[in-house]
Amino acid sequence: MIAFQNILVATDFSEASDAALAYGRALARSLGATLHVVHVVGNLSNLAYGADGLPAMLPAIQQDIENAARKQLNDLILSPENNDERPLPSGRVLKNLICANAPAQAIVEYAGREQIDLIVTGTHGRGAIAHLLLGSVAERVVRLAPCPVLTVRHHERDFVVSEKTTAAAPA
Repeated sequence: MIAFQNILVATDFSEASDAALAYGRALARSLGATLHVVHVVGNLSNLAYGADGLPAMLPAIQQDIENAARKQLNDLILSPENNDERPLPSGRVLKNLICANAPAQAIVEYAGREQIDLIVTGTHGRGAIAHLLLGSVAERVVRLAPCPVLTVRHHERDFVVSEKTTAAAPA
């Protein structure tokens, strides 16, 4: 049997990421795994400077961005709509904020460092032209990951069903 002890959900706070979080929570709960929820924030210090005074302001702006992302990550984990009737045991959810300009690479490096057994990530399902122009973090994670990757599209097909729905269904 395959043992999943560490499951990583990468989030960008989109609807697709919310769907991935639902899958990650359900898998972690049913398998008794630790859930790692990771958000990658851009690192402004790597930007080229052009305007006078901007370099002096970057650390403060970076701190504001990171603080806002940390609050959003906390709200995401603690939000009632993202928790079903049986929350994960305390200490079984680790949330992390990573500062990097290459989100896919940062996620893959985290997965390797933390011995992640499964990565769950949302995908937006963009069309071919948008994909060509914008690329896909999920696709890069799939190609580079040291472990299996589950990609989840928002509203494609929902396998995660709350216990209330299951209990109410006729036998």
